[in-house]
Amino acid sequence: MSPRAALAPRSAPEIRLRGAVEVVQQKRAASSAPERAEELRSLIDGQVFLPDEEGYEPETAGWNLSVEHRPSVVVVPFTPEDIALAVRFAAGESLPVAVQATGHGPALPADGSVFISTRKMKGLGIDVPAESARIDPGVKWESVIQQAGPHGLAPLVGSTPDVSAVGYLTGGGLPVLGRRYGFSSDLVQSLEVVTADGELRHASDREHPDLFWAVRGGKGNFGIVTSISTKLLRLPRFYGGGLVFPGQKAGEVLRAWLEWTESQSDEMSSSVALARFPDAPDVPAPLRGFVVHLRIAFTGSAEEGERRVRPLRALGPSMEMVAKMPYTRIAEVHNDPLEPVPVRDRGTLLRPLDETSVDRLVDMAGHEAQVPPGLIELRHLGGALARPPTSPSAVGNRSAAFSMVTGMVTMPGEVERIDAIQRDLFEGMAQWDTGAKLPNFLGADTDPESVKRAYEDADYARLREIKAVYDPHNLFHVNHNIPPA
Repeated sequence: MSPRAALAPRSAPEIRLRGAVEVVQQKRAASSAPERAEELRSLIDGQVFLPDEEGYEPETAGWNLSVEHRPSVVVVPFTPEDIALAVRFAAGESLPVAVQATGHGPALPADGSVFISTRKMKGLGIDVPAESARIDPGVKWESVIQQAGPHGLAPLVGSTPDVSAVGYLTGGGLPVLGRRYGFSSDLVQSLEVVTADGELRHASDREHPDLFWAVRGGKGNFGIVTSISTKLLRLPRFYGGGLVFPGQKAGEVLRAWLEWTESQSDEMSSSVALARFPDAPDVPAPLRGFVVHLRIAFTGSAEEGERRVRPLRALGPSMEMVAKMPYTRIAEVHNDPLEPVPVRDRGTLLRPLDETSVDRLVDMAGHEAQVPPGLIELRHLGGALARPPTSPSAVGNRSAAFSMVTGMVTMPGEVERIDAIQRDLFEGMAQWDTGAKLPNFLGADTDPESVKRAYEDADYARLREIKAVYDPHNLFHVNHNIPPA
């Protein structure tokens, strides 16, 4: 049965859900926590794991290995009704709810929580005539790309298609082709979400419009999204890829790229990463050590793309991977790693940059700097990213010229050192910092002030008011938390 059908009055899943909750409530006072978890196990179609049980560790593990979770209970739902039961169970036990699909963006350890791992909810439907997709929370963008591609359709994805589409969209999503099409969440048409009262709600511009506005950008603060419907693009191919330069050319490449961006139309999206890779046999020789990776994605003709990239090629890359390619190869623009890695990341938004900013960045993160493995990325914004969307959402701070994101490999015991290096980096660029952030790039910044900076003032106040309606007791706080008003 579909989640939408489950919303119908007196539907079978609803009767089952309410009856199951009554059983849990009646037995709660006389039973222990493990026994109550056993009751939950007997009521859902999915799986329940307690600490030390087989299956507990694999479900709590995510792509980003820098955060370890020790929840009280792990729930692996198969259906939206499973999620609703798990949320009601958590509320009844006064336990916070934590949610994870692929684990690319963990904010805080989910210790002592009811940890809901949505990775096995992999329902995906492509509506070719409507040019849209319906996506469950365990689906990665790569699956959407591969199923939509044969029809000449494409989802608006970010630097890596390896992430959960739903998690990415609730944070707004800064896509590879953002200057042409805007934020990925701008294409969301509707969603279904289990809120803190355990109810499954359909939200769109017409139904629960306040919730629809808040979830797109408000991340996991308002409930657990069980499916999203999003528009697809008619985009079978593009022109793009990457140019790799020796690290010694960092200043030269950054200056040339900044000047080059000033003449580019919205069809051209680009970014530059100062990247440090290990000197290992499985890393191509031109990528070992410190390199500059310039990434481009152009939606015009290959001939025009070739002409526009010519000034960048003239800088003398040591490795080049730029060509006309099907959209199904969009991951090759950034070539983000697929294997799990412990990484500490955070980001901010910048004003227009100049010669002084390049000098400052090269001094702090260039060839001679002592910076851990990882990258520091500048991404060109503007274009459609700066324009108001057709369907307003909580994604604001749209007027910045560039985003700056840093992700650094973090070994055990190094968190404080990495945090200090990243803080020094952002403080060094404070002259160009807008003071604002994007929700999807908060990363390790979980403090209230940083979260507030991810939203415009009026939007943040509205988010707190909506939070007070749908999650007044802040059940969903193991995240970049927005407290209820």
